[in-house]
Amino acid sequence: MTTALNGLKVLDFSTLLPGPFATMYLADMGAEVIHIESPSRPDLIRIMPPYANGQATAHSYLNRNKQSIVLDLKDKASIDLIKTKISEFDIVIEQFRPDVMRRLGLDYATLAEINPRLIYCSITGYGQTGSYKDRAGHDINYLALAGIAGYSGRQDSGPPPLGIQVADIAGGSLHAVIAILAAVVERGRSGMGQYIDISMTDCVASLNSMAASATLAAQVEQAPEHGMLNGGIFYDYYMTQDGRYFSIGSLEPQFMSGLSVALDLPLLLQKGASLDVEDRQEVKQAIQEKIKTKSFKEWHEIFANLDVCVEPVLSLTESLNSPLAQERGWIVDVPLQNNATVTEPQLACPIKFSRSEMRYSFIGQKLGEGQW
Repeated sequence: MTTALNGLKVLDFSTLLPGPFATMYLADMGAEVIHIESPSRPDLIRIMPPYANGQATAHSYLNRNKQSIVLDLKDKASIDLIKTKISEFDIVIEQFRPDVMRRLGLDYATLAEINPRLIYCSITGYGQTGSYKDRAGHDINYLALAGIAGYSGRQDSGPPPLGIQVADIAGGSLHAVIAILAAVVERGRSGMGQYIDISMTDCVASLNSMAASATLAAQVEQAPEHGMLNGGIFYDYYMTQDGRYFSIGSLEPQFMSGLSVALDLPLLLQKGASLDVEDRQEVKQAIQEKIKTKSFKEWHEIFANLDVCVEPVLSLTESLNSPLAQERGWIVDVPLQNNATVTEPQLACPIKFSRSEMRYSFIGQKLGEGQW
């Protein structure tokens, strides 16, 4: 078996999370990734605690399978070297603010003159055009401006600080991977590369999907705990007797019926699908009172054998050690170095091909350890 992206070569100038996550996926699927790093300005991912096996766990994970090359991009010799080698590459990914790569002499127009087949992807907070293009930002800001934070969370406590970086990864990283691979397919027809402008805010705004379609086409305003899927009905989280939570998503009639029986709550069938706000709140309150009567363990045992779209809210440690994680291969042991026997457990790439395999050759390298 071989990897899906064997033969693709990527030059990666990115730091932090969005670009490195995208290039990690490409590397896991077999692309050769050359990661260019500064000799004097370390990537924060390299120094962000916690640490294991002598380095930051985030770096070990995000930069696995990549060759770490140190180049000073303010040095003309480094720029000349990149231009000399750029014809070997299929893809460039960078994450600087707009115009930085042009000032360095490494912009798409310059490199495409040398390599017309080059696919060049820029990931930024707000894109390459518009009044926000030079503005600094982070995941929380992109979610705020995209409108997502505005209808998430609770009415009385405001937007929730999420445990994962939705805009960085679902917005930036994954859209970048989709666009890059689409450009690879198109290049197979045209023989030409192209430039890709990925704005994390643009991309995460697209994840509003159904909510945005309701607002745009039907002028339905979105607000916390007002919709079917954000706490406006019984589709929600409920606290157990011992202070833990269960997720209840029994929307369809057969699941609602099964939940009604499990909770001995006829009210759910009577008013669970009601559009009336008071009915919805009555159902939610009744479910909460029922869930509060038993412990997490007791409810876990009850719902384990019921197919009603009810699942426990697990801690990350519980989730990573769950039967589901083990059965589906969420975790992979990655060698500390190529062909080493000592390994570090990491999240695996979740994509499962019928023929192609994933590659986990080594964790993130020490600065400048790679070759190209």
